[in-house]
Amino acid sequence: MKISRINQWAIGMAVLMAITMSSLATAQEIKVGAGAAGTEDIFNKIKEPFEKSTGMKLILISNGPVEAFKELDKGLLDVAVGGVTFPDWIEMMEKEGYNVPDKSIYPYRVIGKDTVKVIVNKENRVKKLSRDQLKDIFSGKTVNWKDVGGKDMPVVVVWGSKIPGTNAVFRKQIMEGATFTGNVRASTTAAEIKKIVASISGGVGLGPAAIADATVSAPEIPEIGRPITAITKGAPSPRVMKLYDFIRGAGQKHLAK
Repeated sequence: MKISRINQWAIGMAVLMAITMSSLATAQEIKVGAGAAGTEDIFNKIKEPFEKSTGMKLILISNGPVEAFKELDKGLLDVAVGGVTFPDWIEMMEKEGYNVPDKSIYPYRVIGKDTVKVIVNKENRVKKLSRDQLKDIFSGKTVNWKDVGGKDMPVVVVWGSKIPGTNAVFRKQIMEGATFTGNVRASTTAAEIKKIVASISGGVGLGPAAIADATVSAPEIPEIGRPITAITKGAPSPRVMKLYDFIRGAGQKHLAK
């Protein structure tokens, strides 16, 4: 069956329009890979208002800074975000066996700040923990809450495998060379840590500031501060720059909540 030139033209135009619309749709997406701090403290708060304000779709992948860096390198992300300094991030990657030969190709900027919080079950009456007490709890030296002024119940450390940035900051600022206990209740994200701690009387975990809500208690601890760093591979795209501008500008009122 012969196809007329007009029909051929119409089919060609339809295909071209489909390709164009697909490209435009992709161009309006920003793919962000983030650790716990970026996810909880920034992107969960600004996602909806950013999309409404710009018309762009923010695709958030909460995969932790290590995986985010790897996926950024593969071209699967527009930007990677972690609750660590850039030098500490590079050090973390190299400890994971991931070589970063040219650090200069990763422009970075601090897009926020976070404090690491320690959370316990609401039944736990411990209201304050010193640096030494934290070190003993998370190294496994302290195994019962009565040893730090709490009830007679076992300490259950809930450990998140997908918050390596948070864990690294806590190790650097609190552990002072001590190793983390291997006797833990395995978990993944900050949200999952909070859920488990809320369900276990002796549970204790750590995470970004946003992890401390009404479902758990957060004892007073020494301040553990860290920047929230964003990196791109090569210069940030115009889309990423719009995201940066929103976080720095209109997004601040949402981050303050």
